[in-house]
Amino acid sequence: MHPATSRRFDSLDDDDYPAYTMGRAAEMLGTTPAFLRALGEHRLIIPLRSEGGHRRYSRYQLRVAARARELVDQGTPIEAACRIIILEDQLEEAQRINEELRARGHQPKPSA
Repeated sequence: MHPATSRRFDSLDDDDYPAYTMGRAAEMLGTTPAFLRALGEHRLIIPLRSEGGHRRYSRYQLRVAARARELVDQGTPIEAACRIIILEDQLEEAQRINEELRARGHQPKPSA
């Protein structure tokens, strides 16, 4: 494959590439554009904007939105669902950092 062609298709594997319009994202999630806007208002996902100002979502953002939809469908208020997901993400990152430190031989200091 020609190098320029290969670079052009790199975005197909990029989880963060903003490939989906709001309408398509809502359709894929089985929700409404208003739900996606609400996630943005609560700063859970901030879609990129096209040159024309239209919201564009990545696959990663759609997975986050799907998790929010799951929590809301279970009766969790949207504000709480967004906070839960943010905290889950922070916990996952902290656990990843701890694993890296352990792998390098660093031990956490005991609490006093």
